[in-house]
Amino acid sequence: MTVIRVDLPQRSYEVLIGAVEASIDRIQDLARGTAPILVSEPRVFALHGTAIADALGADPILVPEGESAKDWTNLYQLLAGLAERNASRDTPIVALGGGSVGDLAGLAAALFKRGCPIVHLPTTLLAQADSAIGGKTAIDAFGEKNLIGTFHQPALVVADPAFLDTLDPTQLRSGYAEVVKYGLIDDPAFFAWCEANGRGVLAGHRDLRHQAITSAVRAKARIVVEDFEDRRGRRALLNLGHSFGHAIEAERGIGAMLHGEAVALGIVLAFRLSSELGICPATDTERVASHFSACGLPTRLADIGLSKRGMELTRWIGRDKKNSAGRCALVLTRGIGRAFLEQAVDTQRLAAFLDSAS
Repeated sequence: MTVIRVDLPQRSYEVLIGAVEASIDRIQDLARGTAPILVSEPRVFALHGTAIADALGADPILVPEGESAKDWTNLYQLLAGLAERNASRDTPIVALGGGSVGDLAGLAAALFKRGCPIVHLPTTLLAQADSAIGGKTAIDAFGEKNLIGTFHQPALVVADPAFLDTLDPTQLRSGYAEVVKYGLIDDPAFFAWCEANGRGVLAGHRDLRHQAITSAVRAKARIVVEDFEDRRGRRALLNLGHSFGHAIEAERGIGAMLHGEAVALGIVLAFRLSSELGICPATDTERVASHFSACGLPTRLADIGLSKRGMELTRWIGRDKKNSAGRCALVLTRGIGRAFLEQAVDTQRLAAFLDSAS
């Protein structure tokens, strides 16, 4: 079991990478004599949930699968389920599933009785390497991704790579984009490791998966500790590719494509724009695009039917949470491992770039 501690000023916690069975006692200790409530979705629960619920003595609540779970109706129904079970402020809410289950359950835990402990048992590569760590919770609203949410740090995260053995290959590729992101932000050696070992991660090599998750979690923990409320610009680097990716998801319709697929394309667009601006070597951009393409991820807007939609995508980017004082902010890069936050991107140039990037 690998243990990574996320040391925050008000609520520190541990991320355990290893067999979930070894963490059951830890979760029960957090319960302080109450019965945990397990939040999952039907497919994941059928694969893994019964054994975990039995081991914890947990009452399950099932929510819809995928991005469709993250809406007002499902948030209300989940809160109603917590009320029906008379959950207390000590009752751990255990989120078993991918990023959507974690986002929804985390927000419900933050709201119910002004805060219950949330324990994440992420079952996708995207959630294990990224979304389960850092305390961001959200639902989608008004056609936008993650518009309504709050920060609610977990009490514990347990990432069991064995869960990935039952994951659909498309979901694996989606999550892998978030793994690669950490090399592109500030660790070129890790990106080189991904180039050498990415196909092994996707093919199911257990040690490589453990190493990929561990590297991503360590990187995210380091950045989150430096800027845990996303106020100083440092944590914004975790959104490399995400302004483009969220715009792509919104323009296509939330849930029409996997988040990691949109992020992979968004990262390539961030590199291409940086190269066009003369601040990133074209060779670095081609390395990134080639790696994602070799892993079966989209690298061009034409791949997903969004050619010549520069103005529409720019409007969505203009509503991004990183923007302030009417200025468009984007995470750009000076090369592999050299991401930075550009606070004032010219929107006309951005729209023209997106039209030509098809």
